Amino acid sequence: MKDAFGLPQSLLVLGGTSEIALATARRLIARRTRTVWLAGRHSPALERAAENLRALGADIRTVGFDALDPESHETALGKVFAEGDIDVVLLAFGILGDQAHDEREPARAVRVAQTNYTGAVSAGLVAARALQTQGHGSLVVLSSVAGERARRADFIYGSSKAGLDAFAQGLGDALHGTGVHVLVVRPGSVSRPETPFATTPEAVATAIELGLRRRSETVWVPGVLRVVMAALRHTPRALFRRLPV
Repeated sequence: MKDAFGLPQSLLVLGGTSEIALATARRLIARRTRTVWLAGRHSPALERAAENLRALGADIRTVGFDALDPESHETALGKVFAEGDIDVVLLAFGILGDQAHDEREPARAVRVAQTNYTGAVSAGLVAARALQTQGHGSLVVLSSVAGERARRADFIYGSSKAGLDAFAQGLGDALHGTGVHVLVVRPGSVSRPETPFATTPEAVATAIELGLRRRSETVWVPGVLRVVMAALRHTPRALFRRLPV
């Protein structure tokens, strides 16, 4: 259960090697989180992430999880929830892909869509049902500002995030009043610091903590993106095509 300050004592990360997820875990451990599950494909990177978090004094556990294998999601998440209540599930997996290559090789584009959207729909529904069963908890979904309006430069990735964002918002509406809270996070680019309104894993982690405290439904990182994207959504298409975005 969450402590008196509204912070989680337990965290499940779907996408256990995500930089944003690990920054969030570090921040929450520094507050009051005592148990963290890292779910991902078994790999040296996952084990390193777990060891680094253990050094901070928390109980860190790992579980096998593959976004591209929806049939395994019930079993993987079931193992975690069978060990005790989870206060926060952070859905943090996703891939950027390579737009130029993916356009020429549709199978690669499909993998981006299956990871970012189909896998997230499956894992999100399984997690939501488990949180409902225990009667409390938050599901934090890492969306992206790229999903707000498709750009020529990354429309495959952007479209997958647009689908994820719409799904997460709808799931939040469906869970309203059940005791389960859904927080959608829309950060700017983390992997491309030269991009306008880029951000950092630490900044996103700070926003997630604040969003959990406030039980926000949506947070933008940085916050100014809320205004910027409101304008871009209504920019005429002919003009939008010419913008350096």
